[in-house]
Amino acid sequence: MIRAAQPGDEDAVFELVTQLGHAFPPKRDAFEATIASYLAGEQPTVVLLVAEEPEGVLGYALMTVVPLLSTNGPSAQLQEIVVDQKARGRDLGTALVRAVEAECERRGVTQLTVASRRAGGFYDRLGFHESAEYMRRLFA
Repeated sequence: MIRAAQPGDEDAVFELVTQLGHAFPPKRDAFEATIASYLAGEQPTVVLLVAEEPEGVLGYALMTVVPLLSTNGPSAQLQEIVVDQKARGRDLGTALVRAVEAECERRGVTQLTVASRRAGGFYDRLGFHESAEYMRRLFA
């Protein structure tokens, strides 16, 4: 089942965050402040969905939506997606992406982008196509 994240999901989502390969080691205090603002509805441009099965929350997807000058409406970016290592291969990632796409349609989003270095084949199978090179600069 895919649903909006809710209070009580914090521990499971943090555990999933630790499974992402990223430049910053996750800090629980920073995570707590950010997820609290999401769950309180203080960030209406952020969508946080979780994949839940009987054994608990096994994945999440985080999307942001902003109006861009060049897209004739809101544009969305799938910022983070992860499925627990022990639950991979059960189509939870596909279900999360499809739920993100449904939320995009509900909000009138004109494009959904995702930066992917290691999962290009996954997104190809879901109908995404390569359109740009991903660059970043860290400020820390």
